[in-house]
Amino acid sequence: MLEKRWNPRLPADTLRNDLINIHPTASRLTIILDKVKNHAKKVPDFKVGDLALVSTFNFNNVKGLKKLKYSYVGPFFIVSLHGTNAGQVELSGAFENKHPTFPIGFIKPYQPADKELFPLTNPTPLTVPPVEQSEDKRLKKGELGVKIKENIL
Repeated sequence: MLEKRWNPRLPADTLRNDLINIHPTASRLTIILDKVKNHAKKVPDFKVGDLALVSTFNFNNVKGLKKLKYSYVGPFFIVSLHGTNAGQVELSGAFENKHPTFPIGFIKPYQPADKELFPLTNPTPLTVPPVEQSEDKRLKKGELGVKIKENIL
């Protein structure tokens, strides 16, 4: 019963309709229960083929400092849904060795960035400046040395 998010002992179910007119606290209780329904966490509606982001909360193979890691990676395609509790995602790249099934709480719908608000999300590729070559002054007998100087932006 709890999987369907229904508990038979909730006050809303045990509250009789005529009790609201009799007792003032019963009407307050119905108002409070309506607010709880509005603020309850809603399960997102995913469909097969949608793009989604996956939480990196339980990823152990991501290197670096924990506070600098991305909280979500992706987008990945949703391959299948296992009821309302889990979803299978097609992982690619460095995450191919991970198990593809995640709880719904670790999957977030992907919303692409607006090009007008964030124009630099897909910047133009930078051109590599030409490399200068200069002769090295310290040479051994009979050798011609070339020192490569790189331009750093």
